[in-house]
Amino acid sequence: MPTKKLIDNHPYISYSKSIVSDQEMLDKAQSFYEKMDRRRSVREFSDRPFAREVIENIIKTASTAPSGAHKQPWTFCVIANPEIKKQIRIAAEEEEKASYESRMSNEWLDDLKPLGTDWQKPFLEIAPYLIIVFRRIYEFGEDGKKKNNYYVQESVGLAVGFLLAAIHDAGLVSLTHTPSPMNFITKILDRPENEKPFLLIPVGYPANECWVPDLERKSLEEVCVFY
Repeated sequence: MPTKKLIDNHPYISYSKSIVSDQEMLDKAQSFYEKMDRRRSVREFSDRPFAREVIENIIKTASTAPSGAHKQPWTFCVIANPEIKKQIRIAAEEEEKASYESRMSNEWLDDLKPLGTDWQKPFLEIAPYLIIVFRRIYEFGEDGKKKNNYYVQESVGLAVGFLLAAIHDAGLVSLTHTPSPMNFITKILDRPENEKPFLLIPVGYPANECWVPDLERKSLEEVCVFY
């Protein structure tokens, strides 16, 4: 059986996946669920360093996510430089302070209270790495003309899901931080006009004393309907 072939003049490779027993499939699905159910958003980080190669592999994992027409419309900017992290924290706290004091509704603020969050974001300087996820709205062809990417929001959202799972699987913690608006990140990092900031994700070890809200996830019956 050939391992490669042309379909409509495009190269294809043969795909195969090991078939596991029904019991092994159940065990693997249960084990992965239990691992991911222990994942939590953390706001208390340690400054303990870890190898850059870990971040590189995490981002390569995120880049295996499916995307519209395989355009892979994402850029992951990794920040370790303390001065840049400080700039990001100052700008993020300025936007967050304005949001907490004047932009957010009372209902929104009430919903945030159980999470113990406010406009102060020290983790932006403490965490060893910040990953800034950008969505690429379009590309430039060789002729300099714009070429649209497709399903950008959905594609980048999928990549972030892979990213968070990889971070957790590596034994690290993260937080999906969305200071709004995030235009300041584009300016600080001097990113091109076709990129828009999507998420700011600190990554590291949890602090020695780290507390997270005692939350309960919705049951399967609340989030899933079988037909």
